[in-house]
Amino acid sequence: MEYSAEKLNEEKVFKDPVHRYIHVQDRVIWDLVGTKEFQRLRRVKQLGTTYLTFHGAEHSRFNHSLGVYEIVRRIVDNVFDGRPEWNQEERLLSLCAALLHDLGHGPFSHSFEKVFDLDHENFTRAIILGDTEVNQVLSRISADFPKKVAEVIAKTYGNKLVVSLISSQIDADRMDYLQRDAYFTGVSYGHFDMERILRVMRPKEDQVVFKHSGMHAVEDYIMSRYQMYWQIYFHPVTRSAEVILTKILHRAKHLHEQGYSFKHMPLHFYSLFKGSVTLEDYLKLDEGIFLYYFQMWEEEEDSILKDLCSRFINRNLFKYVEFDPAKEYKKLARLSVLFEKAGIDPEYYLVVDSSSDLPYDFYRPGEEEERLPIHLLRKNGELRELSRESEIVDAISGKRRTDHKLYYPADLILKDRKEHEEIIKLLEL
Repeated sequence: MEYSAEKLNEEKVFKDPVHRYIHVQDRVIWDLVGTKEFQRLRRVKQLGTTYLTFHGAEHSRFNHSLGVYEIVRRIVDNVFDGRPEWNQEERLLSLCAALLHDLGHGPFSHSFEKVFDLDHENFTRAIILGDTEVNQVLSRISADFPKKVAEVIAKTYGNKLVVSLISSQIDADRMDYLQRDAYFTGVSYGHFDMERILRVMRPKEDQVVFKHSGMHAVEDYIMSRYQMYWQIYFHPVTRSAEVILTKILHRAKHLHEQGYSFKHMPLHFYSLFKGSVTLEDYLKLDEGIFLYYFQMWEEEEDSILKDLCSRFINRNLFKYVEFDPAKEYKKLARLSVLFEKAGIDPEYYLVVDSSSDLPYDFYRPGEEEERLPIHLLRKNGELRELSRESEIVDAISGKRRTDHKLYYPADLILKDRKEHEEIIKLLEL
């Protein structure tokens, strides 16, 4: 029997709090889960620093990747199978791409990427195409199979229907993380009727569409996503932890460039500091490594690195105030001067952080990040763009919401109220 068609002697299941069970029958999928590159995802949190705000948010990208695989498995085996628009030969490719779509995420991924100018999607492709256990498994199917998987994840694969399963405005990736993140943070916002959405899904040429009768389930999904971004993903306390994390990495990099002699040499960071990260270097990084160094750096001579690491490890986070950069730039400039005078480096201790989200949009040619719209399928076969049919979605369609916060160390400022009187007044403490 060909490896691509090989089934396990007995179906394997993972018990899962979101999908109840994750089913694996394909030998290829089971072998991919067992690779060291996929197992590394157990050591990378799905929500980065969110565990410092919502204590239950300790779940990993391993959990999420299995969840995305399970949703795609249900779609291709239970919903699409037998429909003329779906090519069943794309089944295994869809399952592998779903399972591996987040393979290149690093520790505290988004903060880490910003500081060191990295892209997890590039590393996902590098793992799939490089000298790895994952590549060895995929190459057993065919010599060009790893390339196909990488193309699906990069959104360049010829069959756009396959791409849309894991990358569109309503895809398996989003459907899993909204429910999973809601479950582990303990909130109700991210819950929607996925069973109904799966029932009304239909394959259509280059994307997934939804029966018009299922519009309300799709509306519910859009609103769940909207609420999760503002209540969970952009939570100001989580962002405070991200600000400190980012500043730790910036400070360590700056000290290295200045020739600073670390008490605890950052061996795992050298290639990051130099901008010459190999795949081997990258795969050694996980959140345990980062937290080890942060604990060690609490003992450094450099007062800024020492303080920032202590804040992160012990959750002594920065406070924040609402901030409008368009109107309050003079206030920020004045605060910066006052922080300098007080011996508090504004580069590390006075930080504006902005979050922005576009909950739903329809295709606008020529714009950056063009988005394929969600289409509803009428009984007569006509396709209608979602916001044209839904007043709820129309109300938020194309509307970008942005939030700005100014972060600062309240404990350092309030230590001497008399000396920091003007700072206290400007920050309205």
